[in-house]
Amino acid sequence: MPTGVHLRDARQQLFDAAERVLLRDGPNGLTSRAVTDEADCAKGVLHRYFTDFDAFLTDLVLDQAAQLETRASALRESVGTGTVADNLTSALTILFGPIPMAIIPLITFRDELRARLRQARPGGGMAILAQATAAISGYLADERELGRIAADADIDSLTLSLVGGGHLLFADRDPGPPDTAVVNKFVTAAIADAVQRRPA
Repeated sequence: MPTGVHLRDARQQLFDAAERVLLRDGPNGLTSRAVTDEADCAKGVLHRYFTDFDAFLTDLVLDQAAQLETRASALRESVGTGTVADNLTSALTILFGPIPMAIIPLITFRDELRARLRQARPGGGMAILAQATAAISGYLADERELGRIAADADIDSLTLSLVGGGHLLFADRDPGPPDTAVVNKFVTAAIADAVQRRPA
């Protein structure tokens, strides 16, 4: 890589390479050598911008979390439009896309990465899942305000069901992600009581 490459470009190249490795080889295949090989740059380039590999991974996860927060804004904008089930189906498909689903086990099994993420975002929960939880919870609360969800609906429990169940649905990467009909069926069942009890 040329020495004059702008910092942001080099970082983004390394992040993009890491995402490709994650998708192809999974979290176990993500090493500093795999990233620099994929980025087609010298091994020292990564260490020029990051103190160590865990620092790189921390920034990679925070970058993904920021992207998810941006994408989650589309869910909040859908409040009051379409159906609650369809909106949540679209949101889960985005929030549990291939890259986030590859990052979650990476966080789970790397103690140092979890520790650094806690330092970077104190009280923020587990990155990626925290973004999903905040997005779904905020959306459900807004729909409850509009009366499209029962006034006495337990938003925390509904959110936990949707995020936990959604994560399980998307966790098996082998056959690929579930299709929209499967996700919609799950969402419809999870919110059925809260929607059915909504005042006419």
